[in-house]
Amino acid sequence: MSLLRLAWRNVLRQRRRTALLSLVVIYVTVAVLFLLGFLDGYGESLVEAYARYVEAPVAVAKGEWWQDPDPEHGLRALPPIREPHTPRLALYALFRSPYRTEGGVALGVDPEGEKVLSRVPFKVATGRWLQRPGEVVLGHRLAERLDVRLGERLVLETGREALGLQVVGLVRAGVGNVDFAGVYLHLEDARRLVGREVLATHLAVAAPRGREEALARTLNQTLPQGLVAKGVWDLMGPIRADYEGSRLLYIPLLGLFMLLAAIAVTSTVYVSVRERLREFAVAESLGLAPFRLAGQVALEAALASGLGLVLGLLLGYALLYYTATHDVFGPLMRLSVELLPESGLSEHLYTALRPQYALYAGGVVALSALLALLFPGRLLLRMGVPQYLKGE
Repeated sequence: MSLLRLAWRNVLRQRRRTALLSLVVIYVTVAVLFLLGFLDGYGESLVEAYARYVEAPVAVAKGEWWQDPDPEHGLRALPPIREPHTPRLALYALFRSPYRTEGGVALGVDPEGEKVLSRVPFKVATGRWLQRPGEVVLGHRLAERLDVRLGERLVLETGREALGLQVVGLVRAGVGNVDFAGVYLHLEDARRLVGREVLATHLAVAAPRGREEALARTLNQTLPQGLVAKGVWDLMGPIRADYEGSRLLYIPLLGLFMLLAAIAVTSTVYVSVRERLREFAVAESLGLAPFRLAGQVALEAALASGLGLVLGLLLGYALLYYTATHDVFGPLMRLSVELLPESGLSEHLYTALRPQYALYAGGVVALSALLALLFPGRLLLRMGVPQYLKGE
């Protein structure tokens, strides 16, 4: 305890070095917290976009349809599933307005069933959601490209059938795949375009957030042979690989932060040791063993680093809370959606806020400080009173 009191007194006495070391630790702590919160928030926004707008929490279809998404491989009979679900019929088509033609994927849906699983029906900014056959709802950016407005006709052609539908709503979801490519028609109209024997290409199944993959595994154990359930992570396609690749940045970035903190601790403690050699000589002459001197220096660095860690946690979590409740990254995400409209990105990104981030940040600071103290500690253990007095 006396050594701890002495170390704390030295920390307060050497305010400039304490402030420098604490500032570096604060920076590292805030950077680690923000890195973890941003990447997890980015992943959550992707899952939210694909589960509630682009795809579904869980999708059930024939194995052949997963290999080749042609309506011919669709479902002729709907399997019994206890969880809330709705049939969907995806088909490739040409969309012809009086002025322009676009190609893409149209989605036949049950208007009421879709409200249970998807947020698209609640994002109709102009007009209304589907109510009956003969109607179509478009993403507002696709409607701009087609130069089509509410009340006008849009013709869907599949190569074997064509159907004229009235535009009754424009969706503004803030998700690229929906706003730039969303085409939603009544399930009965979709069946007319591909043949009424095909009831759906797949079933969209509701699942609690974070339980999508577990539900998919459970369904795969009970579904009839030939049907396969996939969770939202499997439905994300290439964007999942991009996200998982970004998570690999954890390792080099955390290593960089650890190196920065280690250099700061090493340089600060080393300079402190070199400037206090005569002080250490007096202390050792009074009977303080070299290992206790090394322990005192280690305690001083630990106290300064601990102070920086506490302040860094307070600042870091305050920053995460602000970016988790305010759309700070909205302009950046909107630009990303404009540049990559088919990526499934959302126009909104909020950082995640989790208590375990403090453990990661504390571990980085503690490990870097431990590594950094090896050199100054060994220096003190090797030196004696003559070396202290000579300043060697």
